[in-house]
Amino acid sequence: MNKFENSQLSKEQFGEDFLWGVSTAAFQIEGAHDVDGKGASIWDVFTSQKGKIKNGHHAINACDFYNFYKNDIQLVRDLNIPNFRFSISWSRIMPTGVAPINQAGIDYYNNIIDFLLECNITPWITIYHWDLPHALELKGGWTNRECVKWFSDYTAVCAQYFGDRVTNWMVINEPSVFTGAGYFLGIHAPGKKGITNYLKAMHHVTLSTTAGAKILRNTLPNATIGTTFSCTYIEPETEKQKDIEAAKRVDTLLNRTFIEPILGLGYPQSDLPVLKKLKNYILDDDLEKMAFEFDFIGLQCYTREIVKHSLLTPYIGAELVSAEKRNVTATQMGWEVYPPALYHIIKRFNDYKSIKKIIITENGAAFPDKVTNGKVFDIRRTHFIQDNLEQLLKAKKEGYQVDGYFVWSLTDNFEWAEGYNARFGLVHIDFETQQRTIKQSGLWFRDFLA
Repeated sequence: MNKFENSQLSKEQFGEDFLWGVSTAAFQIEGAHDVDGKGASIWDVFTSQKGKIKNGHHAINACDFYNFYKNDIQLVRDLNIPNFRFSISWSRIMPTGVAPINQAGIDYYNNIIDFLLECNITPWITIYHWDLPHALELKGGWTNRECVKWFSDYTAVCAQYFGDRVTNWMVINEPSVFTGAGYFLGIHAPGKKGITNYLKAMHHVTLSTTAGAKILRNTLPNATIGTTFSCTYIEPETEKQKDIEAAKRVDTLLNRTFIEPILGLGYPQSDLPVLKKLKNYILDDDLEKMAFEFDFIGLQCYTREIVKHSLLTPYIGAELVSAEKRNVTATQMGWEVYPPALYHIIKRFNDYKSIKKIIITENGAAFPDKVTNGKVFDIRRTHFIQDNLEQLLKAKKEGYQVDGYFVWSLTDNFEWAEGYNARFGLVHIDFETQQRTIKQSGLWFRDFLA
């Protein structure tokens, strides 16, 4: 009997208050890129440029969630998933990023919220999941300190129109990823490069995170407010001091740089000296402005990285040793399959005593699906979710706080620079026909949650 049939996991082991959900993001699923008054986002522009996305893929149609939202929400209900995380497309409700408001965009998200509630599914809104309005990027985007005001005004609009029915909010998704990939490496939208762009964006995004949270708190005093961080378990390649120090710098960059300021600890400059350059952008009361007492912190963990010292890498003096080079099992993204990473990340973030609650707001894996006779087999994804839940349960049994688990993602979708090549969904999508089919992993999760 294989593990899939013989899983000993049960929902009850996690406690009756444990939150179960699934996560999505607007740009990755909605399509309808210029419908009903929507303005262009940085990702609309980036994906239209030749050579930016694998195989020339784009998200003009994506999963057409814009038209299929009722169908997909019914799938969430059929899978017994009680919580649905989705993001608002800033340029759908504010086409130029600032007033005026596009009522058709507001109506669209109100329809989603109302239908979720009709289906007894709790909505969780992510205010910003990477799709900055292009009109704001033309003014410097996140490198322009004015973005704190732009984002605050946008957050106020979301609170005003959706806050009467939505009580669970996530402010900004994975700031380390979209600033690093979009403003330093240039491999994600808007395709900017360089340390100056990155440091400006980093600081302004951190300020915007707490500015948005404070607006939610003032407007919606009963709301549950969180924000999400990408977390990767880091280990040195060897026990040599230079590898250990390199791993510490990478860990500081990936896991500490964005969360510590909002916890009131400031930037971890002593462990990552390049952050001292932030002094050029930090104003007198910024450290105070960056701190906020969130109701929960969302952690998004997929893998571990092995790090070694490298003289050739500027600013950080380290490089990642790929899963391929280490000859270990990896996903379609090239990420090592290493479920204990989730246990270590939960344990690690429990060290921050000021975090009230931890929710795993993304965890999942991209593997190829096998489609046979109208059924979709994805035993590796099923095992990945089971193995990660076992690690989460281990952390819980040892007394570490973790309060929820959201799978990434409901459906296969547009996976940023990877296009449609990497499939993460519990539900398979045929992108030619938009046909949805629940995968083996989705059926397992449905039965687990029943």
